[in-house]
Amino acid sequence: MKLQIHSTPRNSYSEYQLQAVTRHLNLSDIVLPFWGQRRKIPAYRITWLEGQGNYTVVHFSDGSEMIVSLTLKKLEGRLPTEIFVRPHKKSIINLLYLQEIRPGKSTTICLTNGCEIEVSRRKTTHFMRLVVAFQQEFLPLTTQYARA
Repeated sequence: MKLQIHSTPRNSYSEYQLQAVTRHLNLSDIVLPFWGQRRKIPAYRITWLEGQGNYTVVHFSDGSEMIVSLTLKKLEGRLPTEIFVRPHKKSIINLLYLQEIRPGKSTTICLTNGCEIEVSRRKTTHFMRLVVAFQQEFLPLTTQYARA
């Protein structure tokens, strides 16, 4: 049994919708250390983050990745809590890219880029509450900023 998150299946929101919602929610850019320098990245471009020991792999909406020398815990404090949620100790997802939730013995999240991420059993209830709250606040904004 699949639980469809959005009323209509989608691959992603348009760039215009993402930028408009970012301005509306007043989301700041995220500064990431990369090869001895710092890069400012718009928060809406990050699809999900994957912890790998003392490093984190940052996955972007265009399919590219960047490895940063910060733990997932340290990066979690820099991310806007309005759109980023930690469903598992090894991952943080951007709710803008959540496509569906597959409940079952182990709940699985499917992102718009095709990635599947497992939700920790202990975090499932909290995660579902955050998704519902996000939908109630965010989905009306995307229709407001939709282009005809």
